[in-house]
Amino acid sequence: VQQLLVREGIETAGKHVVVLGRSEIVGKPQALLMMQKGLGGDATVTVCHSRTRDLQAMTRTADILIAAIGKPELVRREHLTPGVVVIDVGTNRVGDQLVGDVCFGEAREIASAITPVPGGVGPMTIAMLLRNTLTAATLAAGR
Repeated sequence: VQQLLVREGIETAGKHVVVLGRSEIVGKPQALLMMQKGLGGDATVTVCHSRTRDLQAMTRTADILIAAIGKPELVRREHLTPGVVVIDVGTNRVGDQLVGDVCFGEAREIASAITPVPGGVGPMTIAMLLRNTLTAATLAAGR
């Protein structure tokens, strides 16, 4: 997520980021990364989850919305404010299709930038894993 934002030139400093999801794997670490000082951070972060009251009101305050809640197409047009940046980390199987936590068709009409599912965060995750593996191997080899 950080790399997608940085590589697309999306400023995070001072922005309000809403993270949907509180998992140990995505939600909580992503919230912490977005708050960290430095590149791809310095944001004010709100973490929401399945029991958040008036989720729609919370998501409408986001400059950047990171969806990792695990509910297919939960985020709809009415959850978004025009110009929001939407990063969809969710991967859900509905029938024979993969869909995200965001209804892509509705969100792309409102968002200034959006990641698709499949084809967004997943490939970047693999690319970063390969990069980190190469870095670790290089360090282990003493180079």
